[in-house]
Amino acid sequence: MAFAAFATTTAQADPAPRRRSRVALLLLLPGILYLVLFFLTPLVSLLITSFQAPAEFGDIGQYTYAFNWQNYVDVVTDYWPHIVRSFAFALAATVLALLFSYPLAYFIGVTARRWPLLQSLMLVLVIAPFFISFLLRTLAWKQLLSDESFVVTSLKAVSLLAPDAHLTGTPIAVIFGLTYNFIPFMTLPLYTTLERLDLRYLEAASDLYAHPFEVFRKVTIPLSMPGIVAGTLLTFIPAAGDYVNASRDFLGGPDSQMIGNVIEANFLVLLNYPVAAALSIILMSVILVIVGIYVKRAGTEELL
Repeated sequence: MAFAAFATTTAQADPAPRRRSRVALLLLLPGILYLVLFFLTPLVSLLITSFQAPAEFGDIGQYTYAFNWQNYVDVVTDYWPHIVRSFAFALAATVLALLFSYPLAYFIGVTARRWPLLQSLMLVLVIAPFFISFLLRTLAWKQLLSDESFVVTSLKAVSLLAPDAHLTGTPIAVIFGLTYNFIPFMTLPLYTTLERLDLRYLEAASDLYAHPFEVFRKVTIPLSMPGIVAGTLLTFIPAAGDYVNASRDFLGGPDSQMIGNVIEANFLVLLNYPVAAALSIILMSVILVIVGIYVKRAGTEELL
């Protein structure tokens, strides 16, 4: 009798959780449909396009559906320098952005806690570049780094640049542009983490006679690691696929083209859609592998 009563009670209690599950699924349905429509469908279309072959009697830009793996072989063979260069530039820009952003975020999030007005003002200054177009900011730096600019003429005057040297069109200019444009993406996650840092841990380490550098290395950096990982991901991923800074119309040149520039040219100029799609798939795949390994090694899997 007791078992039957328990079974009856359990059966009567089951519908409520099921109803809640249905409600949760209904609430998730718009988001799922959005992801399927605007993420999964274009991704599948891009993957199908990457295997297409030129139409036998078609014009330029006409392709037929096929399973042409040769597209990926040709892409890696022809454009491997651009692929390597893109990730090298993105890595250099990420490291430089971290070196510039960490002291700034530490000052805003930790040192400036005693002056809320100063803290708010500096935070606004970090966000201020977002109020200006990405293209306009990069174009402004093209003017500042041009051969006739005050910066270049001054460097040549003090013999830091050769008389016939240039800044625009060089890898230095591209890396500089990437670093400048993505510094806010590095600073804001770092600030968010450091602003919540419990200063009592630092005081305890100092009370135990730890050197300030040891406190920073063994206490501050480990506690701010989530912000470092988030900032590096937000910087590295878009920097690897960037095509504005390395464009010949902005800071780049023939020897500093990135994979984004090749994808743009194949899609919009050469009308070679399979090659552009294959390059895009390779770019996404390599980024996913690098990010997965990096997050796993950093011990912050919960960010994925």
